Amino acid sequence: MPLAVRPYTSADFDQLLRIQVECFPPPYPQQLLWSRGQIASHEWIFPEGALAAELDGELVGSATCTRRRFDPAHAQHTWAQVADAGWIRSCDPAGDTLYGIDVAVRPAWRGRGVARALYQARFALVRALGLARFQAGSRISGYHQHADHLSAQAYVAEVVAGRLNDPVVTPQLRAGLRPVCLLPDYLSDAESLNYAVLMEWTP
Repeated sequence: MPLAVRPYTSADFDQLLRIQVECFPPPYPQQLLWSRGQIASHEWIFPEGALAAELDGELVGSATCTRRRFDPAHAQHTWAQVADAGWIRSCDPAGDTLYGIDVAVRPAWRGRGVARALYQARFALVRALGLARFQAGSRISGYHQHADHLSAQAYVAEVVAGRLNDPVVTPQLRAGLRPVCLLPDYLSDAESLNYAVLMEWTP
């Protein structure tokens, strides 16, 4: 059966939690995995931005978005600030930017077009809502392997140039996103040394 991308709801919680557990094992902070209350909040506040990839009745990936205003002069932010620590109560219904706060594909389904389908659904939502852009703060999860000889900025430059592969940023580059700026202290994360890079796609 073809892959379908649809809104997720509280009824999908068990499958969504399974996706989170498989995709974000320790040392990723386990307190950041979605709770049932957060899933309900996503469904209530911005249901269009709560997306699940389904194949033959089984969820194989998910993606969550919020909506915000982007000011290039004040681009620095943390995940907790923009995502309201995962509750998205800060979602601005008049915001000009669709912001991805989470994307996850079950390991057994990676490399099979699931992430691309989720990103294409996000891009379609940008167009449908008449927004200016899609953005995401992407933790540079491979940086810990190179931090002894590269600054975070230099590591991102190597990834963008294709000389290094980052598990998070490289697939986003392939999906058509481009870096805007480095985000220090974005998220407490040992693999990225708390760094992320703001990625952007424009229609």
